[in-house]
Amino acid sequence: MKYQNTALMLPLLAVMAAGCTTMGTGTGATPSGASAATFNWRSSDGVSGTISATLSNGKTYSGQYFQITKDTTVDGIGPLWTGWGGRRGMDWGYWGADPSPDFITHYSGRVVANLAETDGSHMRCQFRLVHPSDGMNGGGLGQCQMPDGTSIDANFPKG
Repeated sequence: MKYQNTALMLPLLAVMAAGCTTMGTGTGATPSGASAATFNWRSSDGVSGTISATLSNGKTYSGQYFQITKDTTVDGIGPLWTGWGGRRGMDWGYWGADPSPDFITHYSGRVVANLAETDGSHMRCQFRLVHPSDGMNGGGLGQCQMPDGTSIDANFPKG
C-alpha cells in the first residue's frame, strides 16, 4: 500500500514543480505603429527570468530580465549594463547615469532587461507592470531601445 501512494505522489509533484514556471508573450511596435517585435518570456521564480525579442527583420535578442523589488541589490542586476559601456555608460533617459539604491527605489515594481544578439549588439528594455505582485504574468507596458537608438513600444497582456 505504501508504494501505491508513492506512485501517485510522483506525478503530482512533477505537476506542482512545473506549475512554478510561468511564461508568456508580448508584442512590440515602433512609435509609428510598425510591427517590430514578438517577445517571449519565462520565469521560475516570478521576479526574474529570460526574455527574447524576435524582430520583424529576423534578428533575435535574448537575455535576462529582472523585476525590481525592495529586495533587489545593485550588484544583483549587474548584467543589465553589459554591452552598454559599463555602469557609467548609461545614456538612456529611462535608466539614468548610475545604478544606485535610487535606481532600485525608482524602478521598484518594474522590469528591466538587457538582451543581446549573436553579433554582440544589445537591446535594453524597461516595462511598467500592471500588477507587480503577479510579475510579468500580470501584464505590462514599456519600451526597448535598439543599438541605433530606435525605440520599440512593448505590450505584455495579462497571462
